[in-house]
Amino acid sequence: MADAGDEQRPASDDDAWRAIVENFGERARLESHEEPDGPVGPRTPDPAPSASLERLFQPWRAAEWDGEPAARAGDPDDDADDAEDRFVPPPPPPLPRPTPDRLIAWVGVLGAPLVLLATLLARITLPQLLAYALVGWFIGGFLYLVVQMPREPREPWDDGAQV
Repeated sequence: MADAGDEQRPASDDDAWRAIVENFGERARLESHEEPDGPVGPRTPDPAPSASLERLFQPWRAAEWDGEPAARAGDPDDDADDAEDRFVPPPPPPLPRPTPDRLIAWVGVLGAPLVLLATLLARITLPQLLAYALVGWFIGGFLYLVVQMPREPREPWDDGAQV
């Protein structure tokens, strides 16, 4: 004797997979909280699987979805003619130019190691005096920048926050 549940079971994994694929897109309708009076039959597939996916991934738009994208009244993104009401920031100030002595120190701190690394990678042999000069320029530039650093904050009560 076969049970009623045996006829609904798939015979193999392939049949189970086919059943999953055939029923893809179905979802339960939960419009009312009442129990149905009659026996529960097979679910009808959702007419638009993309609509159910839309409801799944964007639940805030589920109420307005009817197969077509709904135009929302008062959406600021839809009003392209209100360009004059939008904030336009002022142009940024120009970058500050360092004084010549600090520029030379920065070139020594950043440029000298790059020149030494490039000559090492390219297997170019520098004269020993030039290699020592580049190392000295790096050390001297670094020490100069450390010595020229301000010793106290710009404002004693400034925590760095700006509006």
